[in-house]
Amino acid sequence: MPAALAVTALLLAAGCSSGDDPRYGLPEPSGSSGTATGSSSATEPAALIPPAKGTVKVLRTVAEGLKTPWGLAPLPDGNLLVSSRDDGTITRIDGKTGRKSELGTVSGVSPAGEGGLLGIALSPDYASDHMIYAYFTSASDNRIVRMLYDPQKPAGEQLGAPDTVFKGIPKGYIHNGGRIAFGPDGMLYAGTGESGQRGLAQDKKSLGGKILRLTPEGDPAPGNPFPDSPVYTYGHRNVQGLAWDSKQRLFASEFGQDTWDELNAITPGDDYGWPNAEGRSSDPKYHNPIAQWHTDDASPSGIAYAEGSIWMAGLKGQRLWRVPLDGTKASAAPQAFLTGEYGRLRTVASAGGDKLWLITSNTDGRGTPKSGDDRILELQVS
Repeated sequence: MPAALAVTALLLAAGCSSGDDPRYGLPEPSGSSGTATGSSSATEPAALIPPAKGTVKVLRTVAEGLKTPWGLAPLPDGNLLVSSRDDGTITRIDGKTGRKSELGTVSGVSPAGEGGLLGIALSPDYASDHMIYAYFTSASDNRIVRMLYDPQKPAGEQLGAPDTVFKGIPKGYIHNGGRIAFGPDGMLYAGTGESGQRGLAQDKKSLGGKILRLTPEGDPAPGNPFPDSPVYTYGHRNVQGLAWDSKQRLFASEFGQDTWDELNAITPGDDYGWPNAEGRSSDPKYHNPIAQWHTDDASPSGIAYAEGSIWMAGLKGQRLWRVPLDGTKASAAPQAFLTGEYGRLRTVASAGGDKLWLITSNTDGRGTPKSGDDRILELQVS
């Protein structure tokens, strides 16, 4: 094995932590391993603030036997689309029976390490254009494409050729970001990683270590904080979770290195600190997280909003975190659920009301596959 690959393999085995790099952040306050870091006086009416403690009930296993599932896009008819990171395929899951039907393979995907076919999202005009957007690692970069989905064609042939919407996002064996979502404003948001090149996160001309905001056609969205730039926020290490609350405020999850994983409330144009700060910082020029966790307890990927809280899937932590909100602050300490019950948790998405979809990630090369391999669960939460 070449030396460079050996190093990256060791990084992967360690969960993307490197003991050779300086550790940042402040000592953990006493109490919960998940720590609210931005709580203060209430900003919402008391009736809108969720209880400090919530609940999670697993209603059913929707489907199992999935391979390297990563992205999830609920369809209007109640079925689900799931991307396979390593196979580069998109599969439709019947929301009632769990029956799987492969739409096809996304051409151009070049999986390696943490890269491959990652996040997927439906066009905001899906009812009329039937377009699926996907973020994937190609031979040269990470990029976003869109494809026509034609369910009338035979299984395996239902995806049209990918049309590249946006390209040039740095790729690496690690830290490829990959979550995409259309916001309430109809714009396309993408979380990117710094691909292991830490300095990219602070370089506003680089697309790595950022949250990007684009039009559906891939142009910098109107109103972005930097002129003619798709960059919405910077100073990120590896963003893999994006979600909006009921008042259209954006939140994002972020992998830390050795010390602190983060949940952030997103303000356009702000610097979130990496690599100069990991977790909460005393330097006012960096936007502090609303909650932080030691990496063994989280290593977060997808997030979703439901019942007044952000719900965050933990990979290395093998648990689902609930962060109750008071505006853009945490109103109470994070609460963990399902700890160790289903292994690594990759993606969580709203299923409407008090329901969530949750995808496990035990076939991604780091987890220990369980019976049925990876699965989709339906949860009821409060």
